[in-house]
Amino acid sequence: MKSAVKATDFDLPGLVKRYEGKVRDVYFLQNDLLVMVATDRLSAFDVVLSQPIPFKGQVLNQMAAQFLDHTNDIVPNWKIATPDPNVTVGKMCTPIKVEMVVRGYLAGHAWRVYNSGERQICGVPLPGGLKQSQQLPQPIITPSTKPDEGHDEDISKSEIISSGLVQRDIYEKLEVISLQLFERGTRFAAERGLILVDTKYEFGLDQNGEITLIDEIHTPDSSRYFYADSYEMRLAADLPQKQLSKEFVREWLMANGFSGRPWESAPALPHSFVNEVSNRYIELYENIVGKTFEKGADTHIVERIEKNILRYLSTNG
Repeated sequence: MKSAVKATDFDLPGLVKRYEGKVRDVYFLQNDLLVMVATDRLSAFDVVLSQPIPFKGQVLNQMAAQFLDHTNDIVPNWKIATPDPNVTVGKMCTPIKVEMVVRGYLAGHAWRVYNSGERQICGVPLPGGLKQSQQLPQPIITPSTKPDEGHDEDISKSEIISSGLVQRDIYEKLEVISLQLFERGTRFAAERGLILVDTKYEFGLDQNGEITLIDEIHTPDSSRYFYADSYEMRLAADLPQKQLSKEFVREWLMANGFSGRPWESAPALPHSFVNEVSNRYIELYENIVGKTFEKGADTHIVERIEKNILRYLSTNG
C-alpha cells in the first residue's frame, strides 16, 4: 500500500505552539502566522481512524485552496500561500465557536434526525412527507458547536445568541455569508454535473476583528455531493443516491458496528477499503475541479513537506 502522512512534528523557526486536530497539524508561528498541514488521517463520527488514506491530505488541501481563491470576493479568508501540496500558510484568526452547516437536501445527519420522527433540526422546522435525499424548499442553516474536544453538537440560532456564544450581529452576518458561499458552490458544482447537497463553513475574526473564512471549503470532508444525472431517477425509485462524500465511510463503519458511541471501538479498515477511500477522494477532486489529479510522490512525503515549508519561511519570513 502507498505511503501516507499520519502525523508531523516539525521544529519550525518562530514556532509558538503546535496543535494536532482530527486531520490537520497546525503550527502557530510568530507574527500571527499559521502553517496548516493536511495529513492523510481520516475521521468519522468525530473519531480519528487508525489507518491514514493515501493522497487524502493533498486532495483536501488543493481543493480548499482553489475554493478559497474562488470565493474571496464574498468574504476574506485566511489563506496566504500553498508552498506544498499538503500545506497552506495563512493568517491567524480567533475562531468563532460555531460551524455554519448549510443544507439544500435532506441527507446524512439531517435525514437520520428526520427519519427518527423529528420535524425540526437546530430549531429550523421541516415539512412533513419528505423523502431521503429530497431537495428542501430552500437551503437551511443548521449550526453546530465547535468545541476544542469532543463531538460537535446541534444548536439553534436562538441558543447561540442567548448563550452569548456569538453576538447577534456577527451571527446574522455569518448566515448571509454562508448562504452566499453555498450558492456559489452550488453553481460551481452544477457546471460539473454535481449537486452540492450540504456543507459546513468555519469562520474566525482576524486581528482587525473582520469576519474571515477559515479551514477548508467545499471538500469531501466538509461537503456532500450527488451526481446530477441520476438524481431524479434514484429519488423516484427510492434508491440511494450516487454520491461523492465521506458518507460511504460512515455507512461502512455503521455496517461494521461503529457509530461513534463512547463504548464502541472503530474497526480496522481493510487495505482494499483504504484504497477505495483514496480513489473516492481523487474521484471527487477530478469531478469537482474538472482536471486530472496529479499525485505527489508517495515516498518521503513528510520530509518533502518539511523542506517546502522551510524554503517558504526562509524566503517570506
